[in-house]
Amino acid sequence: MYLDQKGKEKLFKKHGKNAKDTGSAEGQIALFTERINHLTEHLKNNRKDYNTERSLVKLVGKRRSLLDYLTKKDILRYRAIVKELNLRK
Repeated sequence: MYLDQKGKEKLFKKHGKNAKDTGSAEGQIALFTERINHLTEHLKNNRKDYNTERSLVKLVGKRRSLLDYLTKKDILRYRAIVKELNLRK
């Protein structure tokens, strides 16, 4: 797999409250962003891989729904995570 356990812990530690905080919206958004970037690189080399393309579209939708949730819940946390991950709407 592209991201091992230590990589995930480091990701959650950076964007969540701690390394074991896998349920926070910021941690999930960061993980989805990492997976989206990985799949995008894969699709640049394998443009006819339609299953991966479908997975990528589903992941983008999940991330979008989490970002929408965070917008409604706490706009400051939303702005912080968007700035950290260089996301745009």
